[in-house]
Amino acid sequence: MCFSAIYIPTSRIRNNLYRSTSTEKMAYSKNHSLLLISTLLVILQLQFSSTNAAIKGGYWYSDSDLAVSEIDPSYFTHLFCAFADLDSNTSQVTISSTKVASFSTFTETIQAKSNSVKTLLSIGGGGGGPALSQKFADMASQASSRKSFIDSSIRVARNNNFHGLDLDWQFPSSDAEMTNFGLLITEWRAAVAAESRSSGKPVLLLSAAVGGSDQITPLKYYPGQDVANNLDWVNVMTYDLFISDSYPNETQPPAPLKNPTGLFSADEGINKWVGLGVPKNKLALGLPYYGYKWRLADPNNRRIYSKATQGLGAVKYKDIKNTGGQIVYNSTYTQNYCFIGTDWYGYDDTQSIANKVIYAKQNGLFGYFAWHIEQDSNWALSEAGQLIGSILLIKHSFVALIFYLLSLTNYLSFRILCGSTR
Repeated sequence: MCFSAIYIPTSRIRNNLYRSTSTEKMAYSKNHSLLLISTLLVILQLQFSSTNAAIKGGYWYSDSDLAVSEIDPSYFTHLFCAFADLDSNTSQVTISSTKVASFSTFTETIQAKSNSVKTLLSIGGGGGGPALSQKFADMASQASSRKSFIDSSIRVARNNNFHGLDLDWQFPSSDAEMTNFGLLITEWRAAVAAESRSSGKPVLLLSAAVGGSDQITPLKYYPGQDVANNLDWVNVMTYDLFISDSYPNETQPPAPLKNPTGLFSADEGINKWVGLGVPKNKLALGLPYYGYKWRLADPNNRRIYSKATQGLGAVKYKDIKNTGGQIVYNSTYTQNYCFIGTDWYGYDDTQSIANKVIYAKQNGLFGYFAWHIEQDSNWALSEAGQLIGSILLIKHSFVALIFYLLSLTNYLSFRILCGSTR
């Protein structure tokens, strides 16, 4: 039997092989190019979000001992000038004569040091108690008085060069007030948008300081969906949860991040707000720059929930530091306390501040804010918050960069290999 050979030119085999591998190479190259681009976008997104999205806020309280010129704005992205007043007769936003000079130059003074910091005029506050809360309720109950409030707030903000407005109504406390709160901020949003179109200026920022727990005020009286739709963010006041005036017989963690007893905490408050329909990226976590003082029943029994004989009220952070007491950090509650003799203070120090900022970052919150910055001690708490935020950004960017470099190395190795096989 005879077999005839079939001749196939080697050049044809080589061309077919090359054609096949070229297709695979092109697909591989395309995939790696997309991977490199995606990784670069992740790095850029991290940098962009850190500089343009997250808030590192602080309230400057005009009745404090800190002059505007003494503020170090490098620790903040947003500073709140507190407080403008609400005239109960006209429903207009006003600035008292004693505050006009500092308020009118607030933005100019801050931006002379850091022109990237945004300033907001905060209206209201908790100092007026139930009477001030009723003023807000009355104003919000009628369309005409809401318009008077809104128009005057925009005018005052523009005349004093603020970048935004902050509503500090403490607190809506009924179904009717919840409805009117929603109407107020919905009309406010429409008004600032219209003003921006007519003036050609950037739209004013709109925020609100809101209750941080049912321990403080029933959160059910906030219109969550209206808040989500119309405010740029809210400052959630997650502090004053357990204070010495209300719990004089036992030391407490005044602003716990978590609470294993099942009672109130910052985490509980944040989750309540999410349950109301406000996304996490519109929630800023409140950091108190002060604590509360108790008189211990036994100076040798000095932990959280130790027996006390007296509650002695709020104390500034800087004054607590000046006592020279022994400082302890409690990781269960994310709270510090210190003691000297029978004096016991529950408060936030640099450890608890840092861990609360970590919580805010890891849980996708908009950021954090401090009440209020004059109570800090040589900017120690402000620095702790800023520093941990920067460390987390560097960490995430570093991981993304390593991933990018590994992908780049793999890609370049492949390109070299392609060149050596041609």
